[in-house]
Amino acid sequence: MMNIRSIALATSLAVAAMVPLAMPQRANAATAEDLNRDGEQALQTLIKTNPAAAAIAPKARAVLIFPNIVKAGLVFGAGYGEGVLKQGAKTDGYYNSFTGSWGLQAGAQSYGYVVFLMSSKAVSYIHRSKGLEIGVGPTVVVVNEGIAKNLSTSTLKDDAYAFIFDQQGLMAGVSIEGTKITRIHP
Repeated sequence: MMNIRSIALATSLAVAAMVPLAMPQRANAATAEDLNRDGEQALQTLIKTNPAAAAIAPKARAVLIFPNIVKAGLVFGAGYGEGVLKQGAKTDGYYNSFTGSWGLQAGAQSYGYVVFLMSSKAVSYIHRSKGLEIGVGPTVVVVNEGIAKNLSTSTLKDDAYAFIFDQQGLMAGVSIEGTKITRIHP
């Protein structure tokens, strides 16, 4: 009979084998032009399909756009994607998003997310720290359908609002908790 240690080791090895299949290789990393194009397209799609995102977008001081995150896991999971930070029409930097998780999970999925940075404090934090760790620093509210129904430009009070969109795949649920966002140079 396998003990807990053996199960944990087998699970870790299985995830380690799966993660390279789901993660883009650095040699195949997106160019700045790709990130700008894909980011703009993802933002426009989100704004067209989500009234809450459309309402707060003009109020945002900056927008951090991750058009495609790929996540895979079997008890332990990991996700990765690259994105762009925009301030108005200006590109203000490029970032990657790495998510680690563990729990009752199995499968693979892809999704995108956009973080609307609503305060100068949030924008300053991302510049000062060269990134962002969800759950540390500015308050990030993940906007789901229930929150979106009650969100308007007069109720905005948090530093940042994250919208997850375009979910595809076989992994139940998605979260950006435990996500580390780091500045990159494509």
